[in-house]
Amino acid sequence: MLLPDPQSDLICPADDIFDRAAISARLETAAQTHTDDMALRADIVQVLNEARKSGTAAIEEAFTANPFAARRMTRAYTWLTDCLVGAAHHMATTHIHPLPNPTEGERIALFAVGGYGRGEMAPQSDVDLLFLTPYKITAWAESVIETMLYILWDLRLKVGHASRTIKDCIRLGTEDYTIRTALLENRFLRGDASLAQELETRLYNDLFKGTERDFIEAKLAERDARHVKQGERYVVEPNIKEGKGGLRDLQSLFWIAKYVYHVHTVAELVDLGLFEEDEFTLFSEAERFLWATRGHLHILAGRPVEQLTFDMQVLVAQRMQYTDKGGRRAVEHFMQDYFRHATAVGNLTRILLTKLEAAHTKSAPLYERLFRRRPRIKKGYTVIHNRLAIQDDDVFLADNLNLLRLFEEGLRTGLLIHPDAMRLVTANLDMIDAEMRANKEAQRIFLGLLLKHGNPVRALRRMNELGVLSAFVPEFEPIVAMMQFNMYHSYTVDEHTIQVISNFAQIEREELEIELPISSEILKTGINRKVLMVAMLLHDIGKGRDMDHSILGAQIARKVAPNLGLNKADSETVEWLVRYHLLMSDTAQKRDIADPRTIRGFAKAVKSVDRLNLLTVLTVCDIRGVGPDTWNNWKAALIRGLYRQTRIVLENGIEAISRENRGTEAKKKLRQELSAWPPKDVKKETTRHYDPYWQGLHITAHVVFAGLLRDIADDEIRIDLHPDEDRDATRVCFAIADHPGIFSRLAGALALVGANVVDARTYTSKDGYATAAFWVQDAEGKPYEANRLKRLSRMIERTLKGEVVPTEAIKSRDAIKKRERAFRVPTTITFDNEGSEIYTIIEVDTRDRAGLLFDLTRALANANVYIASAVIATYGEQVVDSFYVKDMFGLKFHTSGKQSTLEKKLREAIEQGAKRARA
Repeated sequence: MLLPDPQSDLICPADDIFDRAAISARLETAAQTHTDDMALRADIVQVLNEARKSGTAAIEEAFTANPFAARRMTRAYTWLTDCLVGAAHHMATTHIHPLPNPTEGERIALFAVGGYGRGEMAPQSDVDLLFLTPYKITAWAESVIETMLYILWDLRLKVGHASRTIKDCIRLGTEDYTIRTALLENRFLRGDASLAQELETRLYNDLFKGTERDFIEAKLAERDARHVKQGERYVVEPNIKEGKGGLRDLQSLFWIAKYVYHVHTVAELVDLGLFEEDEFTLFSEAERFLWATRGHLHILAGRPVEQLTFDMQVLVAQRMQYTDKGGRRAVEHFMQDYFRHATAVGNLTRILLTKLEAAHTKSAPLYERLFRRRPRIKKGYTVIHNRLAIQDDDVFLADNLNLLRLFEEGLRTGLLIHPDAMRLVTANLDMIDAEMRANKEAQRIFLGLLLKHGNPVRALRRMNELGVLSAFVPEFEPIVAMMQFNMYHSYTVDEHTIQVISNFAQIEREELEIELPISSEILKTGINRKVLMVAMLLHDIGKGRDMDHSILGAQIARKVAPNLGLNKADSETVEWLVRYHLLMSDTAQKRDIADPRTIRGFAKAVKSVDRLNLLTVLTVCDIRGVGPDTWNNWKAALIRGLYRQTRIVLENGIEAISRENRGTEAKKKLRQELSAWPPKDVKKETTRHYDPYWQGLHITAHVVFAGLLRDIADDEIRIDLHPDEDRDATRVCFAIADHPGIFSRLAGALALVGANVVDARTYTSKDGYATAAFWVQDAEGKPYEANRLKRLSRMIERTLKGEVVPTEAIKSRDAIKKRERAFRVPTTITFDNEGSEIYTIIEVDTRDRAGLLFDLTRALANANVYIASAVIATYGEQVVDSFYVKDMFGLKFHTSGKQSTLEKKLREAIEQGAKRARA
């Protein structure tokens, strides 16, 4: 039996993968033993299946020991497949369907196509085969193909196949670019060699030749459609095959090069002058990394998975021998490497496509060339294919400031930068040295890129991809392509920074006036744009180190801001903004902003309206830059409320929002709303509540509670559900006779119906009724639709009446999904007795799950803790629950002993719930 010789440099010895001599002997013995074709086929499958399993195990073992030996791994899987397919073909044509004297029409040639034809096989790759016959398929050829396919299917190979004539190949390849691409990568395996040669000649002469331009355009259209579908390059769960900067981009690049230049390896592009040596090295490294990642992903999943989900990222990083270091997890180091290679793929693709464009782009229509206004460009530049190019490389490089001026000219003219110009910049990044960074003109140009042209994002993103940003601001380099391993951030740190600045630019262009009225108004009335822009650029620059990134970032900003040309006062403001860039977000989302003490503390930290304005815009852009769905009306309402109240305090003093003023005003508004009620009923309602009730709720809730409490019986439960579209939440108001643990029971009822609580507060009236307001969202973070409110109300009533026991019913909802189990969220519990006049604030920062709030509130209730309100802030898989509490005597928890006891009970509740969720 003639089986293919192994390629050189497999990942392990060839005989460990497929012992050709031994397996051939076993197959020949089986052929001599059996006269029944079905029995022979069963034996063939058994022999080859054992060979497949042992060969796969040998490759996996060697790949585990050499986790980056990607090309050797793909060659090994390809050769193993060649042997299996070759053996099946030999047995089918020689022993099961022998044909001693074939006619001209009974010839058959077998080809590998697609990735298999290219010789790039991952552990779970498809086996794509082409059976080629000279004319219409004969009965003998049909029998051979059928037998082969049954053998290969019985081996559990994922076989894609087509039976065609040469004429069919030409016709279908003309109609369908996917088929044409597969044919481009055909590799003759076995059978009639003259038929294979005829196909090769006909494909070139009748299909490929003269259609280069059309093929390039088709492949670029495919690439653009793929990128639209998969999203931006730095999505934190990337598709390694189809995503931007992934393997398909590398393959498209090679397809186009092969189609146009008839090369067989990417290395040949260097000889053709399309790639420089260092660019080819980048290509090889990116290809090796991406294929290694895909190989480990397939082995771990046991199926052809291409999405690097969170759980798989951790396991792949382990297999590739990454380790925790420098305060960052192994998976974060691994994903940073992934994104840097993805960026390199994008740059390389641009380089090759520019060369192809120069040779193959269609001319613009005559009228367009005659009448389109071309921007006036400065001396030293030219326009090639509507892109900004450099006239003379030597002249350009004579002044290192030109490395920045290029981007300035691109923004000024609105032209994209020509990739040849980008290559020149990348090759000369060493010219951006300490002396240039200290140059006042360089600083002016850099800040001008951010502030002058209305589109800082375009310049920033290109400068970042080419390494210019990190060269000019070296402190930025560590966060390039840095992934934050959590479900909250949708982008890498550098891409997040660019998204933040993108949001700022949108506000400046007045595109978000309806959505962001306060930020838009702040920018209209005037703000220090330079300070804000530098603060946005630097706000996360301290991430990835083993300390608080805000503190470290402020230290870095203290050095960087003056280096960018900011004066002392502006530099200090930038440092303050970086240090406290999370202050407004944390205060709004983790504290009760209805409490005057919260506003007073925040105003004391901010000190001035100017700083408040700067911090507000920074906070809004920062939250919006986290991901496409992070900003919502709930967060908007919290930020707006905090801004307005703080501004009042900064301009008029704390008395303007004191408890007394708020209570008096709230009662006055309620009397107006209840003007149709009898005076004695109105008086009863306005005197039955304690002060915190009046300051903590909006007039709309006061009106609702007045109606719920009117003539309520002692054993009655009254519920009002109202979709609050302005806040992206449903407000659930309860009126019920007060008793210990009421907050926990309400939280359990809501958890059972899948409601996510974002804010909650309870008050006890002087006549013994609990008035509780919960703001909840559905699983998509939206208010409940009106048609779901009745069911929601019924389920809550059943739970409160004891018909459903939350502790049992909640178990199924509490399970953590597989892809989310890899996240580590340490639990921290803090006690704050300064943030509120009346209450101790217990802040619990831990892993989120459906039943967490119920578990925590039940633990507090069992410890005789009165919960007045809870503020819930969710950040992906992490949640911060802040409880405003007092003890059974109405006092704060001051002593460390009481605090320790409570913390222990809360930690026990968290651990028991987490154990239940993982079960």
